[in-house]
This record gives sequence, C-alpha cells and structure tokens, in this order.
Amino acid sequence: MKDRRVIVKVPASTANLGPGFDTLGMALSLYGWIEMSIPESGETTFAFYGDGMDSLPRDKSNLLFKVAQLVFQEAGVSVPELAISMYSDVPLARGLGSSASAIVGALVAANELIGSPLSKHKLFQIATELEGHPDNVGASLFGGIVVSAWDGSEAHYARIEPHERLETLVAIPAFQLATEKARHALPSTVSMADAVFNVGRSSLLVAALASGELELIRHAMKDRLHQPYRAALIPGMAEILERAADYGALGAALSGAGPTLIAFVDGASGEKKAALAEFLKSTLAKEGIQAETLWLSPCSSGAEATVEEWDGSASGGARLTLMDRIKGEVRA
Repeated sequence: MKDRRVIVKVPASTANLGPGFDTLGMALSLYGWIEMSIPESGETTFAFYGDGMDSLPRDKSNLLFKVAQLVFQEAGVSVPELAISMYSDVPLARGLGSSASAIVGALVAANELIGSPLSKHKLFQIATELEGHPDNVGASLFGGIVVSAWDGSEAHYARIEPHERLETLVAIPAFQLATEKARHALPSTVSMADAVFNVGRSSLLVAALASGELELIRHAMKDRLHQPYRAALIPGMAEILERAADYGALGAALSGAGPTLIAFVDGASGEKKAALAEFLKSTLAKEGIQAETLWLSPCSSGAEATVEEWDGSASGGARLTLMDRIKGEVRA
C-alpha cells in the first residue's frame, strides 16, 4: 500500500536588520526539516530530534499538528491523524526565527500532503497571522531578503535577491530570550524624531540591499525603535553594535528579538573575519556570556518540499526515518 510522505527543508531567518522593525527579514543557511505523512497505525505520532526538542508536546496540542489542521480546514479536507517528525539546527528562542520556520515548515508540508491546493500567498497570510508579523515567516517561506507589511488583515511583500558578496556572522549566546519578554521591554510610544530616524534608515537599507551598494549598510542599520530598549537584556550588545564596523563589519544588529547578534560582512574582506568573530565572542565573554559564532550565508531559496510515495519496497521494506533521509545535511 502506497504511503505519501512529505519532507520540508526550511531556512532560519533574521528579522528587523536593525531599523526594519517587524518589516525586514532575511533567510539564513541554517535549517530545520519537518516530515509529515498519514500514519499507518491510524494514530497521531511524533518524533523529534536535536537539541531542545524534549520539551515539545507529543500530542495534538503540538504547534506543528495545529498548524497542519489549519491548512486542512482552509482546503476543506479532513486529515485527523498525522505522523510528524522534526529535526532542527535552528536554536530555540535565540532570535533566529525558530517558531517561524516551524510554522512555515508545517504549512508547506500539510499543503503538499493534500496536493497543494493553497497558494504560497495564502500560506504567507496564515503564517503572518500565526506569528503576528510577516518578517521571519516571509523570509523562511520565500527565501532571500523580504520586505513586508501587514495591516492586521492582509500581508504584502517584495523579495530582494541577496548580493553575492553578502555574508553574515551570528553570535548566539548560550541563553534563551522569549520574544514576549523582549517585546515587553519596548515603550508604548516613540517620538516623531525617532520614527523619522528609523524610516530614513530602513528606506536606505532596503535601497542599499536592492542596489548592491554594500558600503551604505553601516549607515543604514542604525535603529532607535527597539534595540536601545532591549540592550539591557543582552549585556555587551551596545558595544558590539557600536564597534563592529571597526572590525570589518558592514553593520550589526540584534537578530529578531535576540539574544543573537548578527553582523553583515562583505565576503571580499576575508582577512578581517577572524578578528570580527573574536570581537563578538570576547565582548560577550567580558559580560560572562558564552556564545557560539557561525558564518551563515543568506539563503536564496525558501521552504523546499520533497514528496515521496513509499510502497514498502525501498530498503528491504524498512521505512527510513527522517534522520536517515537528511543524514549529511545536518550540522550535528
């Protein structure tokens, strides 16, 4: 008996990029994988692999299951039981879009499982409503750099292909920071001067990324709407944002709600990369914060699905696990 299985590879993302609060996002070359099928047993099952997965629920309250059911409901079909597996290299609650990548992966997997009745535009709308803002989900779904806007009922976006020399360095502190906590650090109102400052910087940043004028990025990534208020949550952040350009960065920002910090780098400046990585790590270490640094390229492709029909003949009749299928691709 044939069995349809979908595996979705979905990239992590960085959001805001400094001044583009809740509007700018970029996909990064760090990935999660979600597998979805209809279980032979007739009962919903879960298999999670990787760090931080032990705390995820293994019943129908699980986010992946609930997101999938939204797709089925929208498409007018009934798929009450699912077999779901997941592995992710995207660290949880670190500002690299872990929840957005999970939402996007589940949406795409569920849609492919039933023959893709929903458009990517519709998936984007659902994802935006679930996440509460379009920047991370747009980047993970479409890839590249996504400029987006949402009025509470409909999201719109434009996609920019990342410059071939653009690279990023992320410093991932060894502690989690819930987005809700980071949001609570923000003021309820801002001054007209700060709003105008950010409109100018955000506009300049989009123009710089679209035109490839990378030298403008250091001027464009400055922010007054969220980073000054969140700096107290991440000791060392203010110094990194102020001095990263001295070590060869085009600019630096808090990635999403943090605590990860991200520096944009011109790939042609090879000799400065080691110094920049050491600066980020040592600055956080002075504050007693251990951090992992990773060089990540922008990811031009968004969520990618592989659909298979399994008839029991492969591998002597044994069905390969998700980890068997993605072996060689994961960081671990």
